[in-house]
Amino acid sequence: MSLFTNFSLVAKMATNDYVGFTFFVGCMAMMAASAFFFLSMNHFDKKWRVSILVSGLITFIAAVHYWYMRDYWAVNMESPTFFRYVDWVLTVPLMCVEFFLILRVAGAKKSLMWNLIFLSVVMLVTGYFGEAVYRDQAWLWGLISGLAYFAIVYIIWFGSAKKLAEQAGGAVLSAHKTLCWFVLVGWAIYPLGYMAGTPGWYEGWFSGLNMDVIYNIGDAVNKIGFGLVVYNLAVSASGYNSEKA
Repeated sequence: MSLFTNFSLVAKMATNDYVGFTFFVGCMAMMAASAFFFLSMNHFDKKWRVSILVSGLITFIAAVHYWYMRDYWAVNMESPTFFRYVDWVLTVPLMCVEFFLILRVAGAKKSLMWNLIFLSVVMLVTGYFGEAVYRDQAWLWGLISGLAYFAIVYIIWFGSAKKLAEQAGGAVLSAHKTLCWFVLVGWAIYPLGYMAGTPGWYEGWFSGLNMDVIYNIGDAVNKIGFGLVVYNLAVSASGYNSEKA
């Protein structure tokens, strides 16, 4: 009955329901990405398998949450804020772990990983407070969340992570730079969604934007894109030839 209900909801989706459409497409895209990453793991050297596994976990966790968020939206026609932040608090720290995993070849220490994880959790928890709990002070919680985000940006662009990437050189340095651009540009989509969906001095700037559409597009691009960068690094570093697979 539940499966029948799900199909019925999809069938009744309005042609202008861009939120529902992006939830559905995002779910399917991340499911496909998960299958791709998991099935390709054994093609690489052992030191890169964990990185590919984490990429698959990121998109798999997101796909499961998007399945629930799609149904929540179809039934309630309101933003599934709680489910979205549960997804982020699991997947964003894993995206930070990817930096540590690719930089281990240059001697990255676990302290780098834990610093990035801590900052990502602060960024997300304070963002949730501003978006769902203390909406009258959304600007303040958004500011704290933004400071944690810029701390992550500093570490990977100018701090210890950058130095390690330069020591590693080659494909690792190239992958690190690409991931840094994802964080700087791709993750910047989320503050736009936050400002589009919360009250504050910035309210008039983004009032015409739909918060959920912004978040959904950002999630698909960033999570799948992160995984493909890591996959490309594993291909380059392992000398993987698809014709021999």
